[in-house]
Amino acid sequence: MAMAIIFIFILGYATISLEHTIRLNRAATALLTGVLCWTVYILSVEDKEIVTEQLSHHLGELSQILFFLMGAMTIVELIDAHDGFEIVTKRITTTDKRKLMWIIALLSFFFSAVLDNLTTTIVMVSLVRKLVADQKDRWMLAGLIIIAANAGGAWSPIGDVTTTMLWIGNQITAGNIIIKLIAPSLVCLLVPLFFMRMVFKGNITKPEESFDNNSLTPRDARQRNIVFITGITILLLVPVFKTVTHLPPFMGILIGLGLMWIITEIIHSGKDEADRKSYTVAYALRKIDTPSILFFLGILLAISALESIGQLTNASAWMDKTLKDPNIIIMSIGLFSSIVDNVPLVAASQGMYDLNTYPTDHYFWEFLAYCTGTGGSILIIGSAAGVAAMGLEKIDFIWYLKKIGWLALVGYFAGAIIYILQHQLFG
Repeated sequence: MAMAIIFIFILGYATISLEHTIRLNRAATALLTGVLCWTVYILSVEDKEIVTEQLSHHLGELSQILFFLMGAMTIVELIDAHDGFEIVTKRITTTDKRKLMWIIALLSFFFSAVLDNLTTTIVMVSLVRKLVADQKDRWMLAGLIIIAANAGGAWSPIGDVTTTMLWIGNQITAGNIIIKLIAPSLVCLLVPLFFMRMVFKGNITKPEESFDNNSLTPRDARQRNIVFITGITILLLVPVFKTVTHLPPFMGILIGLGLMWIITEIIHSGKDEADRKSYTVAYALRKIDTPSILFFLGILLAISALESIGQLTNASAWMDKTLKDPNIIIMSIGLFSSIVDNVPLVAASQGMYDLNTYPTDHYFWEFLAYCTGTGGSILIIGSAAGVAAMGLEKIDFIWYLKKIGWLALVGYFAGAIIYILQHQLFG
């Protein structure tokens, strides 16, 4: 049984990794893999009730992540539908490459901590396309956005799905992860910036058609500002809600979504159905990245099956015996996340090491959040942010490896060193 489930998982994972080659959507493969793993498991044991109880237990934990992601994505889509992000981006007027590089990098870094790295990449790459005409310049900035978005997402409980998973799983707390990882994450960005400023200089050429937001009426601008401020405030208050009420984070995001729903209904109540349609929550729900949510469901179901049959415990014992040093184990997982998606790697780590071994806010979980969050930048296919930028700008895999990959690798190790030294000095 165990070997059959492991084979299904490896085959499914290989298919997911080759998504762009074989042209099969990763969500479909992940769902099939997850369900097949549990099917083989339940058919191989006599006591079916134990398996269904295990599945129900895991599904209860997984649903928290899925509902949180769905709510956060919907709020971000509402802000985007109201052109809320242009409140910030329209103020970028410089044509100096170095200044633009710093502005884009820092905006991506801090946006990602609030919006998540995937959304930030989409927003910032779309902005760069409106500001920069030359393709190679856009590719350089897009590569920088990937590094900045992944680094920015690592230190925030809502900035990267893997950090969110650790937060919801009680491996980390919101305040502590921000304090412990903001410095290493910032170094992970600043080191590539230091090297890039040596080659990325001069002035950019703007496209002939630059965007103009002056056509907004005062009423539209007021509605945009209300939605932007409300949405960002709700996202920022979710960790506060969890701390005060001790309810899971998905409850905070759902109550926030309910408030956004009421607010958008009120401010657009005077419009006819056709005009208000694109500003509604119902419309935003149709635009969110549902395949990604289903991908997370499928892959996490498969990981939970491996955990239930004890294979993750065996894997952790092997890693402890072979690699021994926790730093080497975690950094190896982070480097591996540049090849495969970091979601199953973190899910597997949560299954391999329980809270009795490494309690909440332990060094292990904090360093894991950093390494899996930033390691994916090394290859363009190693993170959702990289895949999104690759699709938007048609960035060549080899070009990214030569021009950006080594920068991301240097930044990754620099941030890791800072975290280790920080822990040794301050605990």
